[in-house]
This record gives sequence, structure tokens and C-alpha cells, in this order.
Amino acid sequence: MLSVARYGLHTLRTRWVTFAGSFVALCLGVGLLTVTGLALASTLDAPRRAPERFAAAPVVVRGADTLRVATPIGTRAQKLAQPRAVPAAAVAALRKLGRVTPDRTFAVRLASAENGPGDLVGHPWSVAAFAPYEIASGRAPRTAREVVTTGTWAKPGRILGTDRGDVTVVGTVADRGFEHAVFYTDARAARLAPHSTQSVVAAAATAVRNAVRGNPGVQVLTGADRRFADPDPDRDREALTALNALFGTAGGVAAFVSVFVVASTFAFAVAQRRREFGLLRIAGATPGQLRRTVAVEALLVGALASAVGCVLGRYGAPGLARWSVDGGLAPGWFRIGDGDGHRWPYCAAFATGLLVALCGAAAASWRAGRTGPAEALREAAVDDRPMTAGRRLSGGVLLLTAAVLLFLALLHDPGGLLHRKSYVSRPMLLITAVALLAPVLVRPLTRLLTWVPARLPGAGGMLVRENAAAGVRRTAAVAAPVLVTVALTGSLLGTTATLNAARAVETRDRTTAAFVVTPPAGGFAETTLRALRSVPGAELSATSASAVYVLEDGVALIRSAARAADPAALEATTRLPLVSGRTTGLDDGSIIVNEEWEKHTVGERVRVWLGDGTRRTLRIAAVMPTGTGDNGAYVTPANAPGAAVDRVDVALRPGADASTVAAGLRAAARASGAHVLTRDRWIAETYPETAETDRTTRLGLLLVLGIALLYTGISLVNTMVMATSDRVRELAALRLAGAGRRQVLRLVGAEALTVVAVGAVLGLLVTALDLAGVAAALHALSVPAALTLPWTTLPWASLAVTTAGCAALAVLASVAPAALALRHRAVDLAGVRA
Repeated sequence: MLSVARYGLHTLRTRWVTFAGSFVALCLGVGLLTVTGLALASTLDAPRRAPERFAAAPVVVRGADTLRVATPIGTRAQKLAQPRAVPAAAVAALRKLGRVTPDRTFAVRLASAENGPGDLVGHPWSVAAFAPYEIASGRAPRTAREVVTTGTWAKPGRILGTDRGDVTVVGTVADRGFEHAVFYTDARAARLAPHSTQSVVAAAATAVRNAVRGNPGVQVLTGADRRFADPDPDRDREALTALNALFGTAGGVAAFVSVFVVASTFAFAVAQRRREFGLLRIAGATPGQLRRTVAVEALLVGALASAVGCVLGRYGAPGLARWSVDGGLAPGWFRIGDGDGHRWPYCAAFATGLLVALCGAAAASWRAGRTGPAEALREAAVDDRPMTAGRRLSGGVLLLTAAVLLFLALLHDPGGLLHRKSYVSRPMLLITAVALLAPVLVRPLTRLLTWVPARLPGAGGMLVRENAAAGVRRTAAVAAPVLVTVALTGSLLGTTATLNAARAVETRDRTTAAFVVTPPAGGFAETTLRALRSVPGAELSATSASAVYVLEDGVALIRSAARAADPAALEATTRLPLVSGRTTGLDDGSIIVNEEWEKHTVGERVRVWLGDGTRRTLRIAAVMPTGTGDNGAYVTPANAPGAAVDRVDVALRPGADASTVAAGLRAAARASGAHVLTRDRWIAETYPETAETDRTTRLGLLLVLGIALLYTGISLVNTMVMATSDRVRELAALRLAGAGRRQVLRLVGAEALTVVAVGAVLGLLVTALDLAGVAAALHALSVPAALTLPWTTLPWASLAVTTAGCAALAVLASVAPAALALRHRAVDLAGVRA
């Protein structure tokens, strides 16, 4: 009678090389899940940030900065693009209670030759006392050309060239760590930033609340709530929300890769033991006993590997946190927590490791348990039936599911396919489907890839072809990590490259201006705009960034980016991709929308809220396609109150000389620090076509890809070592047949390269299918962009390096153990496990 537990323990001791690969793969997978789980748990709660700029202020009164709309299912809220100032009547009432100090904040940029912080912010000197700032050296500013700075980067007496004019530093205050401030006199700050949305009131909070009662949206901030008067008070919560999404995506990828690779590794480990299973069946073991044996082995390996993986994850998580902080993905205070609320990642990772081990081993052992004794012995010699009906059915169902989901997405929401969560997760279904169907593809792929080598003089090419084609299961198992690596790299980088190229094409087709003038920090001053308009031969279109809000389906308050522009000037510098209507049809009573809006028919009227919360009903003058997401609404400046001009497109009047106009624009912009760029240079810098995505997205992709590639790389080494160690007798037979040691090693290396090539081709197949879906989504969104494959743009280097790295690891992991084994005599090796 077969003792399942005793036999399982004996097998672990005698076949430790086989189980070492499964152990390492599972251990690493659980470690990655623990790391991402701990990072995810640490993003659930943001620390309560204390007031910074107004820590010593008695009361801060802030104008309405949030739009609230009542709906049948509750009030919906959105942050206003242009917060409102405190009403004048309320300010007059507050002045009767005590001193009212308006707060003004504006960006200040040093001249390019200056040495100092690059993110200066200006304030009136009167608000310095509320941080509080105190003079450390020098004195307070008294004239319009005098300033006080934070920190020690500028000494009293230094003259600074800024986009706000040259100023002299007359004093410094200690740096409090949350801003690099430049304090002007109150009168000068009022001229530089006439719009103020909040003020400090020296009065009792109760009296202040009574004074502003009846002014909707006006906030009275005291105590800890004064932090809401600081710039971007929700930055910690928003950063953690982004981190939550990033680590959630990374955890999902880690879970998928670990399940995929561990299941493949266990399946290969069990497949290597077909001869052993056949002998046990002859000895009287039942199929149920074989399955229970494999389950016990998997349980033992899974428990030990999961425990070790949790320990590794505990020490690896702080490193991920430090990398996130250093890369700017996380706030400086972000750390991995260790309280009671951070225990669930260990439990989840450990349970996942056990489940993966049991599922992987059970699936692999099912076929062996169903075969008869003689059939199992025949099956151990060659992979004559590597593809089971269940595997074929599962692969076909997954492939069909991927196709149906893509079709439904293209039919109902093609824009959703371009979101990061979608294009990161979508390849996983294809990868699994192709991996399940890989045994069907391995043999023809192998013969195709080795067709030329097999016809060269000598038997090497023929042996490579036949060995790889005969060992279909071994080839498919080794190719699986390569498939994951190449498919994820190609799909993610190829998608970002395609989207970048699409956005660049959209912008190039839309922009007809000869030049684009970008502003100094804080936007264009009116004097600069007048100087630009006075340049002979230049026709300007000054536009502002704003937003409009619309209530869709009566319950969803949607914010849509909007640009404010004069219709006639816009027509001269921009070619909007309209599907209906005309750009010149835009006026103060109308709006240009895109097809994503619930109402998008020319002439139809839509109720909107402007960037400052003003409610309007506007007529739809024109409709644009959805595009890649940059086709926001267009309104006139009258419907974007408070929005500062942040871009000036310049067209050439008939007969104007481009170089003369450019010189005039640079002369007009020089004093303000604005930059004059040619159309092509502006497009190249703003919308590059070479997958140079923004830094956060790039680091996020690096994190996701790094986790996947590290794991699959190690798993590739494990699988190659397992496969090579199982071929000792085969290698010995080659030595006895007259092959030299170097010839055998070359053969092993060539087979490894062939298997990597098979995995790379399968990975490229997944990449092509995935990018075809992206191209179809872009076509559905009317985006004039061609498919950008990762080997025709910048990401090709990453794809080539990834494939080359897999090839190097595979060759090293196969040749090294073969070389160690061949140190013994061939006669002795031939008797191994006879």
C-alpha cells in the first residue's frame, strides 16, 4: 500500500533538483506579492498634514472652490478650475471685525543664468507672519524692487533677474521646508496678482462665520482645517491614490506572472516524472494515490516556499518604498507600515502561494493519474500527445474571450482600451491563451526556425530541430517565461509608443500656426500680450486653460477640460478635427464639444457650469471626435472667467517673413521670460513620438515591467536548470556516440537559443495581437495614427535587450549544469536513473 505522505517526503529528498526550481519560483512569487501587498496597505491612509503657510493665522476665509450639484442620488462635487474670490460685501463685513490680510500667490521664475531654486513662489510680505516667517538677516521689503527670500541661497544685496522684473534681496527668512518663497511688498504683490481667493481675518471664528453667512461656498477655516488654505492641500491623498493604483496594478501583474510561471514550472516538474508514475502504476498505485502524492509534495513545497517568500517580502518592501520616494512617485514621508492593519498582505501572499502550488501541481498530475501503466511508460519516452483536450479547450475559450471582450470594448467604449489599467492588464488574457495553445505551435515553429540550420553540413542542426520538436512539453515550459517577458515588454512599451505617436499626429494635424509662444510661470501678463500683438506680420490666437462641468444621466457630474479662445483667431492658427459644425460658429452663447459628451449634436443646447461655477446653457456649435482624450471643449474667453492666457499660437499674415516675425516675437517675449518655439519644435517637446512619456508613467511602467522581468528571468533559469538536469543520460549517450564535450555543450546552447526564439516569436505574436486592438481603438476614435510597433521606435531597444537577456540566461542556465555533469565519465552518466 502506497503511503502518500512518506513517499512525498522521500521524493522531496531524492528529487530536490526538480523541486528546487518550483521552490524558488514560488518563493519569489510570494515575495513579490508580499512586497506589493505591504506597499498597497501602506497607501490606504495618508497622515494628517498640519497647516503650513497659515499655522499661526487666527482665521482664514476662503472663497468658493468647489462646485456642488444636487442629484436624485445625492450631492455631487467637483473642484473648480477657477476658484471664486470672497464676495466684496463679505470682505467689507469682515473688515469691521478686524484686520483683513489678502493672500496672493503667484509663480516666480529666475532668469536662465541665475542660480537658485526653480520653483519659486511669490507672496505679499504681510502674510509671512502667519507661517510664521521671521527675518533671519536683513530687513523687510519697502519698495517694489525689494524682496525677502526663504533659505540661504540668496544673500541680502543680491540682484535677481526674474520674469517679474529685476529685484534686490534685502532680507532672508528661515526655510520652513514646504516652499521656496519670495516676499514682495503688499502693493507690488497686488499688482502682480490682483486676484485673491482667500484672506486672513484677525477676529473670532464665530463672528467671522456670522459675517459670511449667506455667501454660498465661502469657507471659514480654523485649527487643523487651515491646511486647506495651503497650496494643493489634497496632494498627499492624491499621491496615495495614484500609488494605490500603481501598486495595485503591479500586484496584479505580479500575481498573474507568479501564477503563470509557477503553474508552468510545477507542470514541467510533474511531466519529468512520467516514467516514475508509470512504474508506480505497474506496482499497483491507483490514480487517486498519485494525485494525492503530488498534492502532498506541492503542499510541502508551497508551505515552505510561501513562508520564505513572506520573509523576503518583509525585507524587500522598504526598498520599494525608498525607490518610490526617490523617484518622486510617493511623498517623502511614505514608509511601509508594520501595524495590525499591515498583516493581511502576509496572509494573502501565503495563501496565494499555497493555492498556486496546489492548483499547478493538481492540473499537471491529472493527466498522469488518468493514464494506464503501459501507456504511461510509452508516454515517458517521447511527447507524442503533449496537448490534452482540456488544455486545447481552455486555450481556445480564453482566446475567444479575449476577442469578444475586445469587440465589445471597440463597440461600446474604445477609449477605455487606451487607459493604463486596461492596456496593462489586457495582454494577460492573451498570454495565458497562447501559452495554453503553445504545444500546438511549438513543433511547427521549431521546424521553421531550424529549417536552415538543419540543412547545413553536420548533424548539429538536425539534432537541435529533432530534440526541440520531440520534447514539446520541455520546449513549451522553457518558452513560457520568455513568452511572458517578451509579450509584456512589447505590449506595454508598444502601446505607450503608439499612443504617443497618435497624440503627436493629432497635435500636428491640428496646429497650423507657424510659432507657439509658451508663457513664463503664472501665465502671460497683459503687457506681454500687447507686445506680441504689435509684432508686424503676426496673427495671434491667445488661449486659456479652463474647464466646464456637465451633469450626465442626471447623476454624474463630469469635468471636461476646456480651452478658451477667440473663434476667428482660433480658425487662423488651428484646424480642429470637426465631425460637424464650424469653428467660426463658436460665440459667447455656444460651445464646441466632442462625441464623448452625452449631448453632441450641433444646435442642441446643453446645461453646463463654467470653470468658476457659473451656470450657463450653451448651444453646441461644433462637434469633435473623441480622439486620444485631448479633444476637450472649446469656449470663448467670456465663458472662462479668471482663466489666464497660457499659450499663444502665431500664424503668419500673407506676405510676412517667418524669420522677421520670429525675431519680433522673441524681442516682445524676452522681458517676460516667455519662450518662442517653432511649430515643429513645440510639438516635439510637448508631444514626443518616441515613447518619452511623462516621468511618473515611465517609472510606473518600469516598476511593473521590472517586477515581471525579474521574476520571469529567475524562473527561466530555474526551468532551464531543471530541463538540463533531466537530460543527463541523453547527453551521455551523445558522448558515447562519439560527440566531443564541446560539441555537446554547443548543442545544448543551440537548443536553448532555439527555445528562446520560440518563446520570443510567441511573445511577438501576443504583442502584435494586443497592438492590433490598440490600433483598432484609435481607428474607432478617429485618430489619424498608424500602429507603432516596438521594434520600429525607441522601445525596440528595450525589446531587443529583453530578448537578448533571456537568450543569455537560457544559454548560461543550460550550458553550466551540462558542463558540470559532463565532467564525469559518459559510461557512469549513462547509468544514472537507469
